[in-house]
Amino acid sequence: MHQATVMALTGKGGVGKTSLSAAIIRILTEEKPEAKILAIDADPAIGLSVALGIEVAETLDDIRLRVAKNVTEGLSETQDILAEAKFRLFEAMKEQHGFAFLAIGRPEAAGCYCAINTYLRQVISLLVNEFDYVVIDGEAGIEQINRRVMEKVTHLLCVSDQSRKGIQIISTIKEVADTLVAADQVGAVLNRVLLPEKITETEIGGVPLIAVIPPDPRHAENDIEGKSVFNLPEDSVILQGAREILEKMQIV
Repeated sequence: MHQATVMALTGKGGVGKTSLSAAIIRILTEEKPEAKILAIDADPAIGLSVALGIEVAETLDDIRLRVAKNVTEGLSETQDILAEAKFRLFEAMKEQHGFAFLAIGRPEAAGCYCAINTYLRQVISLLVNEFDYVVIDGEAGIEQINRRVMEKVTHLLCVSDQSRKGIQIISTIKEVADTLVAADQVGAVLNRVLLPEKITETEIGGVPLIAVIPPDPRHAENDIEGKSVFNLPEDSVILQGAREILEKMQIV
């Protein structure tokens, strides 16, 4: 049976997970032009769409609400929910630059996560084997791992800056992931490091350190101008970092 490479990025908020996710997706499209690639934005803020230059018309949660409404009104049989959802998802996916894009969206009410997380697990299970590579930009912290919406990943990437809080979160993610996530590889990345040559550690929070990425002024300028990662020059720092990660994890 075909098995997709599913890479999920997680860590503290504000450390550049979304930018790194976008850079990884760009490198994959360049290195694997014949591959089927899916980008999943699992952060309710939907920042990955901006980084990739995608306009989101419909999210997974929009579809979930519509399908649930049809079931409630008797327009669909319960056993047809996932089949209908899968059809609608493929209709909703945006495809350009050599990849498909899916945004998870927000739960329908504050604190109401159970339904969307169960749904997300089922959808990822349905979708992953339709693609060769899946990259998931996770929300900040460890919530998605705690709620087991990342249990089917093959590569878990923990992203942090040099802050103590960021590194502590990686340690916590590692502890939780050891129990709940069946990942083939887990790696850590330090991002936006001012003096990368000063980093001598081989592990961060108990996770092997696979890349140390300095700040990227060209990416910062690109971001301010609202341009996508596809507008970056090939030698930009964040793209070099993304390539190093994929090479170290033996994905490219």
